[in-house]
Amino acid sequence: MTISRRPARLKHIAGIGVDRMGSLADASGRDLLRLENLDVDIPPDPEAVARTRQAASHDADNSYLPFVGQSHLRDVAAAHVTELSGVTYDGARNCIISAGGLSGILNVLLATVEVGDEVIVTDPTYAGLINRVHLAGGVPRFVSFVFQPGGEWRLDREALRTVVGPQTRAMLLMSPSMPSGGLFDPADWALIAELCVAHDLLLILDSAMERLLFDDRTVIHPAGLPGMAERTITVGSAAKELRMIGWRVGWVVAPEAFMPDLIAVSLANVVVPVGIAQDAAAIALERSYETLSGYVAELEARRDMVLAELDGLPVGVPAGGWSLLLRVSDFGIDGATMSERLFERGVCATGTAGWGIEHGPQYIRFVFANEPVPRLKGLGRKVRAALGV
Repeated sequence: MTISRRPARLKHIAGIGVDRMGSLADASGRDLLRLENLDVDIPPDPEAVARTRQAASHDADNSYLPFVGQSHLRDVAAAHVTELSGVTYDGARNCIISAGGLSGILNVLLATVEVGDEVIVTDPTYAGLINRVHLAGGVPRFVSFVFQPGGEWRLDREALRTVVGPQTRAMLLMSPSMPSGGLFDPADWALIAELCVAHDLLLILDSAMERLLFDDRTVIHPAGLPGMAERTITVGSAAKELRMIGWRVGWVVAPEAFMPDLIAVSLANVVVPVGIAQDAAAIALERSYETLSGYVAELEARRDMVLAELDGLPVGVPAGGWSLLLRVSDFGIDGATMSERLFERGVCATGTAGWGIEHGPQYIRFVFANEPVPRLKGLGRKVRAALGV
C-alpha cells in the first residue's frame, strides 16, 4: 500500500536521536561511555524489586482492573503531591495512574488542549514533550532559558510575560528542566503563577525530576502558590526519581473538576498501566523520602565530575536532573557532527536538534545518570579531541 496522505498531526513531529544513538552503541560491541540516554545504572529500591517479583505471580496484579489504577498507588501518589505542595489531594478523587509520565502528559494535553491552542514550553525542552503538544493539536510557544557558559540556565522572565497571548491555553513546564537542568527559582514561580492566574491558564507540571536537586536546593511545587491549586495538574513518574524506568508507571494528580475528562482520555488511550508494577512503585515512592538523598548525592557527584572534565568549555551548569548541554556551535559544528566525532572516540552522546528554537542543533547533551564517577574521568580529553582544541 502506498501512503498517499500523511496525517497533519505528524507534520512537526521530530525525532529525538536517542534511539538511533542507542542502537548504534548496542550494535557496536564496544565498551562505550554511554551518555546518550536517560537510563540509570543505580538500581531501584530492593523492596520495590521484591514486590514486583511477587506481583508477577499474584492474580490480582494480572488484571486490567481497576482501569484508573490500583488504589494503593493512587493514595500514595496523591499523598506525595500533597506533601510537596501543601494542597490536599485524595487518591480516589484526584489521581489516575498512567503508563509512564509521558503517557500521562499526553493524556492531560488531549483532555485539556483544543486544536490550535498555544502551550508554553521552555527552550530548550525535551523533544518528546514538544511532540506530544503537536499530537494533541496544540501549538508550542517557546520561552528561552538563557544560556550562560559556565553558569546556570536562567528563565527569560520578560519573554515569558510577552509570549502569553489570546490563544494561550496552558504552560507545560518542568523544573529541573530536561535536557538543560535549568531550574525555576522562587521569583520565576511567582511570575508563572501570576500569569496563569491573570490569564486563566492551566499549568501542566512534569514533576519527573522535581526532587533531583543539587547544591542543597529545596522543592517548590507551584500548586501551593496563590491561585494555583485549581489550575495545576501534576504528572509524576517512577522512572527518574525512583529509577524504575522499565516499570512504565506514572501518575496524574489534578483538581477534581478535571478528572472525568482525564479518565475518559486514559481509557480511550492506554487503558491501564502495568499491573505488576504499580504496588512496587507505591512502595518505592513511600520509601523515597528516606532513600532519595544518597541517590541525589551520587548524581551531584557525577555532575561535578563532568563539569570538572569540561572546565573552560561552553557548558550550562545543571541545577538538578540527569543531563547537561555543551554548546558546540562555538567550534563551528553542530550537535550531530559532534555526536559522530565522539562516537569514534568511544563516547555515545546525542545532539539536540528539534529540542528548541533558540537552543537546538548547536548543542550536544551528556547524560550523567548511567555512568559512575570513575568512568567519567577522561571525558574532557575525548571531548576536546572531538572539538579539535
